[in-house]
Amino acid sequence: MSMLKAILKTELKITHFVLLMSLLNFLFFHFPFYAYVFNHIDYKSLSGVVLIISLVILMLVLNAFVFYLLFSLSRIVGKSLLVLFFVLSAVAVYFVNTYGVIIDESMIGNVLNTNYQEASSFFSIKLVLYIVVLGIIPSIYIVKAKIINDALKKFFLTSSLTLLFVAVLVFANSSNWLWIDKNSKQLGGLAMPWSYAVNTSLFYVHKHQKNKKEILLPNATIKDNEKSVVVLVIGESARSQNFSLYGYKKNTNPLLAQTPNLFHFNATSCATYTTAGVKCILEHTNTDDLYEILPNYLYRNNVEVIWRTTNWGEPPVHIKEYQTKEILSKDCKGDGCNYDEVLLSGLKEQILASKKNKILIVLHTSTSHGPTYSKKYPPQFETFKPVCNSVELANCSKEELINAYDNTIVYTDYILHSVIEDLKQLKEYKSAMLFVSDHGESLGEKNLYMHGVPISFAPKEQYEIPFIVWFSDNSSKQVKPNQALTQNYVFHSVLNFLNIQSPIYNDKMSIFK
Repeated sequence: MSMLKAILKTELKITHFVLLMSLLNFLFFHFPFYAYVFNHIDYKSLSGVVLIISLVILMLVLNAFVFYLLFSLSRIVGKSLLVLFFVLSAVAVYFVNTYGVIIDESMIGNVLNTNYQEASSFFSIKLVLYIVVLGIIPSIYIVKAKIINDALKKFFLTSSLTLLFVAVLVFANSSNWLWIDKNSKQLGGLAMPWSYAVNTSLFYVHKHQKNKKEILLPNATIKDNEKSVVVLVIGESARSQNFSLYGYKKNTNPLLAQTPNLFHFNATSCATYTTAGVKCILEHTNTDDLYEILPNYLYRNNVEVIWRTTNWGEPPVHIKEYQTKEILSKDCKGDGCNYDEVLLSGLKEQILASKKNKILIVLHTSTSHGPTYSKKYPPQFETFKPVCNSVELANCSKEELINAYDNTIVYTDYILHSVIEDLKQLKEYKSAMLFVSDHGESLGEKNLYMHGVPISFAPKEQYEIPFIVWFSDNSSKQVKPNQALTQNYVFHSVLNFLNIQSPIYNDKMSIFK
């Protein structure tokens, strides 16, 4: 204790302090960064050794230099930001180490679009230890440290020499530029604290651009007065390889497998995170622009549109009937109301009460979202045992983890079957059910868990998704031969089924003949 007090009382030159902080930042938060480097270069070769040494030196010098600039401008600002960096880096490196995520712009979007319920599911003692040991304890030292700033002349001299040194080191590694460029996303997503600092800024810049007024699509025309209803079920984190419909060895689809007029297609998602995946399901083409999405488009063109959700992350929905879990729970009875079954409460009655002939229902589920898979379904759906009950998925056996996830697919099977049974009772309506997941899920393959890896190098588990379709006998529809689909097929298939004519309709992207 006396030694600690002595250290805290010691005045440090600003250069010594920032170098110490850079070293701590390096030791605490950069193991994943260098683990990635070691796994993707020939570290036994001369160029590999030079690259590793150069990256270590660059990391130490550049971080120290940025800290130096911050503290030279304002000691209060410097200390505040450094405390924030250490705490946030502790949280970030916990998720990198535990779930194998990369903190890129899309992952920042996931974090900022996460609500309390989802965030609390990640809580663990291990997370607390990361925050306390790697975040709070260093922060106490940072706050109490006594720092002697450089004179202005020395500040400019130190800054100039540092920049010159960095430039020389960068050019000395010119032979490795191509490798660094090729792996820039992964490296940038693992370099703390800049992975989340830079990508948070980029996220808000791009969000501001996307929040511009949506681009309206050309008006549509309803071609007949026949009563038709489509229920679009948007899945969460459902990967096709765990559906027995797609050849999975375990029977995860006992009900759908026995359902006539049911078809399944091979499909891929546009992205590996919810906001982009749901946007892609609802838009007519995959684009970075914000075009009018399907529910808004149909509602504006006199179709009854109802949105029911236990999830979040969809683009702005401009309709009258937007119903959350809290709203639906008020009239829901039974244990299933605590799960995604709440989306089915009064659904058939709401359809029958509509005064319009064309109806679109969107059910946005959350059934297979991790890490607490075992809490996403009622106890009677725990078909496969034992199951993983930990938020730290790597602590579970592979069997336990996959069993818990497979049970969410069994529950999804039940929900989809229930939707179909409700639609079968609507004899006056031509009806269809489409189920498409927002993205897939990693369950420990290649030491990756959950989702969010950038699509450019994501594993297939995170983008190969189910695309399941059912339609009633009286609909007189036929599906095209099995082909590989994208999420954008939903938009055009719904227009086709409801017999809505639009200049934006693309028959090649409809599953129906």
